Amino acid sequence: MNTEKHMFLQIHPSDNVLVALQDLGKGTLIQWDGEEFELLQDVAAKHKFTIQDLQQDADVHMYGVLVGKVNFDLKQGELISTANLRHAADDFKMGKRKLDWHRPDISTFKDRTFNGFHRSNGTVGTANYWLVIPLVFCENRNVLTLKTAFEEKLGYKIKANDYTTEVESLIELYRSGVDVDGIIAQDLATSGATSAGDRLFKNVDGIKFLNHDMGCGGTRLDSDALCGLLAGYISHPNVAGATVLSLGCQHAQASILRSEIEKRDSQFDKPLYIFEQQKEGTEKELMHKAIKATFAGMMQADRNERRPAPLNKLCIGLECGGSDGFSGISANPALGFLSDMLVSMGGSVILAEFPELCGVEQELSDRCVNEEIASEFMHLMRTYNAKAEADGSGFYMNPSPGNIRDGLITDAIKSAGAAKKGGTSPVTAVVDYPGVANKPGLNLLCTPGNDVESTTAEVAAGANIVLFTTGLGTPTGNPITPVVKLSTNTKTYEKMSDIIDLNCGTIIEGEETIEQAAHRILEYVIQVASGQMQPKAVLLGQDDFIPWRRGVSL
Repeated sequence: MNTEKHMFLQIHPSDNVLVALQDLGKGTLIQWDGEEFELLQDVAAKHKFTIQDLQQDADVHMYGVLVGKVNFDLKQGELISTANLRHAADDFKMGKRKLDWHRPDISTFKDRTFNGFHRSNGTVGTANYWLVIPLVFCENRNVLTLKTAFEEKLGYKIKANDYTTEVESLIELYRSGVDVDGIIAQDLATSGATSAGDRLFKNVDGIKFLNHDMGCGGTRLDSDALCGLLAGYISHPNVAGATVLSLGCQHAQASILRSEIEKRDSQFDKPLYIFEQQKEGTEKELMHKAIKATFAGMMQADRNERRPAPLNKLCIGLECGGSDGFSGISANPALGFLSDMLVSMGGSVILAEFPELCGVEQELSDRCVNEEIASEFMHLMRTYNAKAEADGSGFYMNPSPGNIRDGLITDAIKSAGAAKKGGTSPVTAVVDYPGVANKPGLNLLCTPGNDVESTTAEVAAGANIVLFTTGLGTPTGNPITPVVKLSTNTKTYEKMSDIIDLNCGTIIEGEETIEQAAHRILEYVIQVASGQMQPKAVLLGQDDFIPWRRGVSL
């Protein structure tokens, strides 16, 4: 990367635009490649400007790849915007294997361990949860009833900024005659997040209750995929066992769930209790059996204690959401370096969000360890985009208004930066949703770019830690896997410190190298994996869970 006094940056030597690292005013003199030119407009930090004249339909390159074409002639020093740049990406085809990569120095970490929960199948959890899940949306209320019965009594209820104290204070003001303007002007005291009290089961990190709106009424493809997703959660190393509530007549049958569990773990031996309401009769009969079984299961789960495990037992999901123009040059490449470190130690990483790999397909397919895996990746990318196009959209529609406002003008720009999370190591597996993607090395998992759908899928695929980069800020978490939030810039980190764990804006400011940031992040991951540190999403009880319907979701 080439920088000039931290004012701007050229990400790759072949790029014909520069990234502003700070707000640059119209008329700012830019010294570049032996010449000097003026900026023709104000360029906000994270946005790009041209370093040469470009004719209509000329290619624009960033990260060394095609990211768009200009709509009309542009002068040197012009701001790149949605008005003058449209999405474009290179086509891809089967190429030669490019498996050489630079293994980072892992001497600092190669003998390190974390304290996790060992399972009989050889996997190791970073947490130990009991799950209560509905096979169909009809059972959501019963699951929530169980949540009310169990959570606080067992010491797991998180009173995460419930704001009841604030509402009570407004009630008192209203009763005392305060008018609307007075209510609006009132300063409210904040109570903060607290837990309910001491846990009954010291070795069980929590009891988690999932809800969803699937299981029946949709396609059989979606209900089967739901069973696969739920099987991924039940067989996950962070889960000690599960209570499953089924109505009985729905598409998502218990037999399908059991079959999906067996596919993932043929020697599955965790406590699993499945109850069908139509067989049990009254709600009381169903709930009494579910309560007894759940309590007994948690007694068994409490027997497992944390023990040392090598770092190659980590499977890290790589995620980004609320991305900005700094994502691809700070937090994402830091995760890429960490990914290469973990792969070098024999661990697993998962790169997902296929709509955000648009434009880097050739590089990733060439990195696949064999042509069969490369062919599967290209097939999934093409069929997914074709389905989106047929439904009136396409990968080019992925960037959100927030992405665009903060410099990610096209999907190819967003994708080229997002892919940096995967580092440089060879791709060892390509997996379609909702499969398992925990093979040692870099795994590509087909998911949407939607933050929660993708995180939900990465966890079902085996991620026992998720590292989530954000430029704009997002609270996303997961019920069973710790989600660590990393800010791409210091401003967002300081503004939203209640939901973000680590700051990578230090890279933009020149205070830290990508390698140094990666080392700092991995140290934090080891603490989280050992139960010594809880990310903000865990502390807040941010238990986001959204299964992917295989319609269009970008």
